[in-house]
Amino acid sequence: MPTPPALPADPPPPASTVPATGGGWRRLRGGWMVAAACVAGCAAAAPEDDIRRLVASPQYSAADGRFRNLPNPDARASRNAALIWTRFLFGTKQDTVPVDPIPVQALARAQLDALPADANHVVRLGHSSHLLKLQGRYWLIDPVFGERVSPFSFAGPRRFHPSPLALEALPPIEGLVLSHDHYDHLDRPTIEHLRNSVQRYFVPLGVAARLVQMGVARERITEFDWWQAAEHAGVRLTAAPAQHFSGRSLTDRDTTLWASWVLEAGGQRIFFSGDSGYFPGFREIGQRLGPMDLALMENGAYNADDWPSVHMTPEQSMQAFEDVRGKVLYGVHNSTFDLAFHPWREPMERLAALAGQRGVELATPVIGEVLTVGQPRENRRWWEGLR
Repeated sequence: MPTPPALPADPPPPASTVPATGGGWRRLRGGWMVAAACVAGCAAAAPEDDIRRLVASPQYSAADGRFRNLPNPDARASRNAALIWTRFLFGTKQDTVPVDPIPVQALARAQLDALPADANHVVRLGHSSHLLKLQGRYWLIDPVFGERVSPFSFAGPRRFHPSPLALEALPPIEGLVLSHDHYDHLDRPTIEHLRNSVQRYFVPLGVAARLVQMGVARERITEFDWWQAAEHAGVRLTAAPAQHFSGRSLTDRDTTLWASWVLEAGGQRIFFSGDSGYFPGFREIGQRLGPMDLALMENGAYNADDWPSVHMTPEQSMQAFEDVRGKVLYGVHNSTFDLAFHPWREPMERLAALAGQRGVELATPVIGEVLTVGQPRENRRWWEGLR
């Protein structure tokens, strides 16, 4: 049986933190430190049953031990990695970080517990992180409570705003869903804090080994290939395709799978795109699993020159939303971290303009705001007027 490459462990957090100062030099120093740390660490072997499932996946290539995206003749290759890093470290960015404070609605546990248990509620925590209350039980999607999306606490993209709810104040979590293993979606400090208080983890193939490294018991984790489904606590979960990539180091790219997700509870369907470029698979998702009462679509950190096929422009996010047969469009993956070269407001501005042109119902919740699926709400463009 072919054996996939072992996964390097994340580097341990440093004993102390150093404030970030400066510009290009800070990015250069931080970037090289992150890169160096990502190749360090001991390997973690996956259990034989996990390896067997991984190797059996149609997405897995035994030739090099890596996962593949679905064939897409329209996909464009990303720019050379060295050129991307050079631009990221030395290029000039403009308006990518807000000057004014991002509005945040603080949440209290009592507010969450008071939400009706016979409905489905989604709370925006920031970036792609969401707290869900589905038919009375709490779930997390791609939770990132750490200050930075990086192996270090002193280098890497830093959050623009505090979390609306402290990690320590979270209610008991029934299920935690991950789309892939990148640092802005799989956050080690968050997982280590939650490792004993989450009932079940639902992840793409290969990601279980990551969580085990972080102290999660293997028996609490369920791995999914695309189109596989399971039920837990009244929620039906289906992992669906996405067009992206994975990895937490310079040596383990695509050794774990990435996915989008459909969560169905109380007769309603919530789609979460995870990270993805636009691809024909969205239409198949809509045909097989739609329509979607709420679609959380990636909208941010795009760049047409550097990574045109692994993230979506707002126009592509709109097309993907229509492909999955969404009813309400909810843009995610923006307004929390500086991960691209576009102005921080641009994703919301462009998507809102498109929604107005096409008559699409758009949800733009403030960080910390509760959205109840299927219920009318007051929507406002909270970013307007902010610098």
